[in-house]
Amino acid sequence: MHPGRQLAVLGLLFVILGALVFFGAGAKGGWQQRLEPKLGLDLVGGTQATYVASLQSNGQPPPQASMEEARKIIDQRVNALGVAEAEVVVEGNRNIVVSVAGEADDQLKNVGQAAQMRFRKVLKATGDNAAVAANPPSVAPSGAAPSASAGAAPQITGSAAPSASTGGQGGGERAPSPSAPAPSAPAPAPSASAAAPAPVSADIKTQRAAIEKKVGAKAWAAAEKLTDPVDLSTDPTAGVQFKAFGTLTGQEVNALSPEMQFNVPTIGCENQLDKRPNGAIDVIDSKVVACQSGAKMYLDVAKVIGTDIDTATPQLDQQQGQWVVSLDFTSTGQAKWTALTREAFQPAANDTCVAAAQALSTGATHCLVAVVLDKTVISAPEIQGVLTGQSQITGQFDAASAKELADQIKYGALPVTFEPAATQSVSATLGKQQLEAGLLAAGIGLGLVALYSFFYYRLLGTVILLSLVLSAVLTFGALVFLGRSTGFTLTLAGIAGFIVSLGVAADSFVLYFERLKDEIREGRSPRSAVPRAWARARRTIISANTITIMAAVVLYIVSIGAVKGFAFALGLATILDLVVVFLFRHPIMTMFANTKAFMSPRVSGLGRALKRAPTDVKEA
Repeated sequence: MHPGRQLAVLGLLFVILGALVFFGAGAKGGWQQRLEPKLGLDLVGGTQATYVASLQSNGQPPPQASMEEARKIIDQRVNALGVAEAEVVVEGNRNIVVSVAGEADDQLKNVGQAAQMRFRKVLKATGDNAAVAANPPSVAPSGAAPSASAGAAPQITGSAAPSASTGGQGGGERAPSPSAPAPSAPAPAPSASAAAPAPVSADIKTQRAAIEKKVGAKAWAAAEKLTDPVDLSTDPTAGVQFKAFGTLTGQEVNALSPEMQFNVPTIGCENQLDKRPNGAIDVIDSKVVACQSGAKMYLDVAKVIGTDIDTATPQLDQQQGQWVVSLDFTSTGQAKWTALTREAFQPAANDTCVAAAQALSTGATHCLVAVVLDKTVISAPEIQGVLTGQSQITGQFDAASAKELADQIKYGALPVTFEPAATQSVSATLGKQQLEAGLLAAGIGLGLVALYSFFYYRLLGTVILLSLVLSAVLTFGALVFLGRSTGFTLTLAGIAGFIVSLGVAADSFVLYFERLKDEIREGRSPRSAVPRAWARARRTIISANTITIMAAVVLYIVSIGAVKGFAFALGLATILDLVVVFLFRHPIMTMFANTKAFMSPRVSGLGRALKRAPTDVKEA
């Protein structure tokens, strides 16, 4: 063999890892800061956020089963990569408490959102006239409403139906050719509540009675008679009689019918419709009102929902050079999505959706489909083709925001609506003192292993010590890199996993060196015994390490929290030990076998094996 080649490959790995640690993504500050691993909550403390679940319509707290399901989803969102080791617990009958190591205010601010995704056709649209109606004498008539497809607003694109001009593929801005009609897909049957107003609960009736008293019976009666939005562009004073509606809170506006929310000009977006509770417009078979960039939209029932999406993935679009969220639909979801885009692309003669699109985007010829997440319209693109395949949400995303949206969609909707209650810093549960004590114990243990190795194996003890040092450097570099790139946090459980891996590494040394002694006792010279001992010990070393890795993988899959971190650390350290075994230990032993010191019983550590070998050969 050529040991120099393996050692060169190992050196290249160290160079690459060093470059990632010091100059990779997320590396900043001085060299000491670049070498700091991400520590867990039990070592450095962190941030704790509390989310309070909304009461049910009967005034009772949510069922415990729903709270536990919500806890699991929030845990998946926070630990999206599985190794962040955040603590997510249910406290009482309404609270969920999330604790994350370090400063994580931005990371925690959206984990409690419902993340209910709905795809709704835009039936009507108008600008935000609340300011005009509130102060008509001094405000000019409102101009064109903001375009839903301009600026930084996200868009939906995807694979269009086959056409002669596109060769079977097209974006959201290309219509299929009339000569190649889109394949038929059954449109979902409209629900009964889509044709008739949904029944109003007693609680809503009580709230509406209180609102009627607040705004006045005359204003309430006038609002009930509205069938279309009041046009303030021709008469700014037409909204004066509805001025009292502008004083309503988001909670009060939420009790009004969608038609009243849309038609009353003094009900605005920023301070009212956008302030409604989370989950305010999640009902699938009801028409709703939502806003985008100050434009009010009257939206149809949801024809496609979040559960129709199979998976959501953040991707970097190589052609556009921007981050997108790619959506793959289920088989039934794809049929619904195709039917919805066909309905928007080929609307019925009496459909008002084209006029709504023209109100929001000059020159629009087809309908808009609003992509609604919770109560926010994140995209309202004009459908210019029948989309039959994978679709994408595009916009001004970066890697973090694209991943955040994809995780919210992928990990599902919370069964309970939450409101953030408080965010505070928490101190370490064990602290740096315990970390220092644990590292000291690990150092003492490593030192004892080194002393025993030199006492029992002598020159071979140098191989053991160098191998452990190289494994430690590789492991530390991997910790720093994984902490930045995947969010891996080092906890005391992880440190325990690394310490246990020392035993696995020591076993491989014993297997190899004792096999080497056996070969020498059988009469072979040390130089010829090294490759033969390696060939025989290699299978056992690989088998033993493979079993450890398999155990770590199984433990990682079935466990949660700190135990998952222990399993990850154990598996990572074992894999890196195998790298050192193949790229350092065997090559360096081959080089030692060619030295005079290796032939000396006193220096090599082979001792009795070298002394007995000539006798054994003579007797044989």
